[in-house]
Amino acid sequence: MDFYANEGKSVIIEAGGKKYARHAITTHFVQVGESYIDLIETYVKPLYQPGDIVSSSEKVIALCQGRVVTEDECKPGFWAKFLSKFVHQTSAGPGMGLPVKMQFAINICGLGKVIWAALCAGFGKLLGKRGVFYDMLGEEVTGLDGFYGEDIPEYEHMGVRVPSDPAKVCDEVFEKTGVVMMIVDANDLNVELLGKGEQLKDRSREELLSLIRDNPAGQDRQLTPFVLIREVRE
Repeated sequence: MDFYANEGKSVIIEAGGKKYARHAITTHFVQVGESYIDLIETYVKPLYQPGDIVSSSEKVIALCQGRVVTEDECKPGFWAKFLSKFVHQTSAGPGMGLPVKMQFAINICGLGKVIWAALCAGFGKLLGKRGVFYDMLGEEVTGLDGFYGEDIPEYEHMGVRVPSDPAKVCDEVFEKTGVVMMIVDANDLNVELLGKGEQLKDRSREELLSLIRDNPAGQDRQLTPFVLIREVRE
């Protein structure tokens, strides 16, 4: 099998003194409510060998679970419009700089907590510390994707939340397909491990993240939500 890397990414990576090859697996554009088991059976299983690890995008799992939110559910009010003006935008996208996303944060966490997080974030910036706002509001807010169509037009009017119980999903995948998997939230700035299968219990978070630290799945519309990782033995 010929391993494939997205543009700007490398097939081979060194981690923990070993070499690994990564293969970005192309799928169709996954719609809300599809089966992640069917996706893995169709696209991953034919390539998978015992000893491989599959890294899955959190977005594809969330879509399959129906973990989406619409613009109608997050119509920005005064505070969402006001607070979003002070959000620092990164190359990963506008994030909470979009009023609709800020309204989601208010809906999930409550206005008081969001205002307090914004105030703490302001003091954090004065001290040279970034990310305070997201750290205080937690994974549900930090992990919200979508409502932004520049990279993926289909997500312009839809938000994709973090998946529910990602570790349980990984265990289900192994039980039904035999594929060892982890679920990650990745962009070109940061990679977070959301869940891993029981078969990876002896592999640390840092060790697993080192295998995909450069975000081999890509950040745009590559349609490669699964990355097959295989140790290269000399």
